[in-house]
Amino acid sequence: MRKLVSGNLNYSSWSIRALLMARHVGLEVEEEIVPLDFPDTTTRLAEISPTRKVPLLLWDDEIVWDSLAIIEWLAERYKGVWPEDAVARARARAISAEMHSGFPTLRKACPMDIRSRHGTPELTAALQADMQRVDTIWSETRQQFGLRGDFLFGDWSAADAVYAPVVTRFITYNLPRSEAAQAYMDAVMAHPLMVRLAEEAAAEPWWIKYDETGRSAGTIPSGNS
Repeated sequence: MRKLVSGNLNYSSWSIRALLMARHVGLEVEEEIVPLDFPDTTTRLAEISPTRKVPLLLWDDEIVWDSLAIIEWLAERYKGVWPEDAVARARARAISAEMHSGFPTLRKACPMDIRSRHGTPELTAALQADMQRVDTIWSETRQQFGLRGDFLFGDWSAADAVYAPVVTRFITYNLPRSEAAQAYMDAVMAHPLMVRLAEEAAAEPWWIKYDETGRSAGTIPSGNS
């Protein structure tokens, strides 16, 4: 069995990070979506995932979970996942790991919702700190490593896939950003991988409602958004 299991593309930020890179390298794998927040979601995932979470790569006898682990699995087999230059590659891994473990306020205040547009949340000190750090990462990385192309390290890499869901958050909630950040965001959303993904997210039949704390209030059928 060779399968990449994701959650809703519109909402599952960690799923799309792995999916974008699998598509980028041309991985020949069946793509399956397990919709989040349904009564049977945990049961379905428990049958295949040791963490009961997505994304999950099933590759013959291998089971790989966690987006960064899947990205590293791809990097061992394909070129073009991380930058070729060693210094740039180290920076790309560092900022990707920072995204993986950080920015809790941004995650909570601005749940990913690619196809929708929501009002800007209260810009608390904690949220502004997260937003400014993201803006700084994008601007400084582009200035130091990305001037020969449109993305963080010039060419598209795993670092761009890791930050792509954050780009959509800045758009969905109209978060303040610098001109340099806006230019990078424009490039990300114009990339064919993101154009395709945004179209798929818009066409999904599932909608998740969030309460005022940013916590999921459950999945509802399409048309009741």
